[in-house]
Amino acid sequence: MIIDAHTHIGDFVKISMPEDVFLASLDKYNIDFALCSCGSAVEVDHDQNPIPDEDQVTQHDNNERMLRLVRQHAKRIGAFMWIKPRLESCDQDFEDMIASNRDIIYGIKVHPYHSKMAFNSEKVQDYIRLAQKYDLPVVSHTSNDYESSPQLFYEMALKYPDVNFVMCHMGLATDNQEAIELIAKLPNLYGDTVWVRADMVYQAIKICGSDKILFGTDNPINGLDTYNDDDFYNKYFTELKSKLTQSEFEQLMFTNAKKNFKIKI
Repeated sequence: MIIDAHTHIGDFVKISMPEDVFLASLDKYNIDFALCSCGSAVEVDHDQNPIPDEDQVTQHDNNERMLRLVRQHAKRIGAFMWIKPRLESCDQDFEDMIASNRDIIYGIKVHPYHSKMAFNSEKVQDYIRLAQKYDLPVVSHTSNDYESSPQLFYEMALKYPDVNFVMCHMGLATDNQEAIELIAKLPNLYGDTVWVRADMVYQAIKICGSDKILFGTDNPINGLDTYNDDDFYNKYFTELKSKLTQSEFEQLMFTNAKKNFKIKI
């Protein structure tokens, strides 16, 4: 079994991730279940410039698109709710969407870099408190910028001990060491493997524990064959698998995601 705990649909700035390509990739690479967020509602571009007003997608419309797809494929896909803390807020409409669709929603997704807002900001914490209310994990992009820093993520996991946090990328564009050390410190802090080398995933499992790391890919950010990546994901099924016990590998590929997100498959 394989559960991909980090996938997308939508138009992520200039990156197109249409639903049909996403679904086809799951079929082609035998992915049993995928946790997915719609990335069309980014607030700033890759250079941190504001997305023009006419190109902005509202928080509601973005998540409605995600929920519509999941309703059609609920046995195969689960939804993460994407937030817009810079231009919008954790309002009643956002909560109502969660309350009405709690059966197919598995977490709240934060992207501090593309919101240009620090993970420990009050506006982001409003969403964290809502996640706490609905017993939802918080998953967030982490990277080498201040807003997305693993340290801020750790601080929030420390402040909200009854919320599970997943540190996506374990610090993108870093050597992953800081993220790994922080994940090891708290029982409610996890990491995913998106764009993390196989040797660093192995190190994370050995330092943090085999129950703390989740398989994720950003699929289909590089198209239909995002999974077929010789620098990253293919090595998980060769060199990484050979170093882990069967139980450890299964925890990475599906058991941890099932437990953390309460996936019933």
